[in-house]
Amino acid sequence: MAKTNLITREGYSQLQQEHDHLWLQKRPEITKIVTWAASLGDRSENADYQFNKRVLRQIDRRVRYLRKRLPDLKIIDYSPEQAGKVFFGAWVEIENEAGETKRFRIVGPDEIYDRKDYISIDSPMARALLGKQVDDEFTVTTPEGRKEWYVNDIHYPNEHS
Repeated sequence: MAKTNLITREGYSQLQQEHDHLWLQKRPEITKIVTWAASLGDRSENADYQFNKRVLRQIDRRVRYLRKRLPDLKIIDYSPEQAGKVFFGAWVEIENEAGETKRFRIVGPDEIYDRKDYISIDSPMARALLGKQVDDEFTVTTPEGRKEWYVNDIHYPNEHS
């Protein structure tokens, strides 16, 4: 399945900052270490050289990915028409029949890493939630079966109410 190209303004800014940090700070640091380690002679047994060369390849791979991905992303900002309904960028609180609650934000697939409180717009949960309002009931099909949930709360970070 293709990844959605939507992203929040905050998410786009974070990816841009990551690119700039890797390219302008991290890569030059690692390049200096690799150059120094290479100057010591035999590279085949030089752990500093081998390790930092691997780090450099990882940085280059990530920078290539970001340079390819960033121009394809479409920043989605909050608009007043979204108020009261679940759309991209919403913070949502849901509850099931057992009284368990979950709270998360629906964002683009490039934003969910390292965040337990973000879910991708491409996920079954997000897809089931789109367009719902507070007190709506909805069903999500999971690997464990179908689950019923209720929408308790919806808000947007830039919503002025």
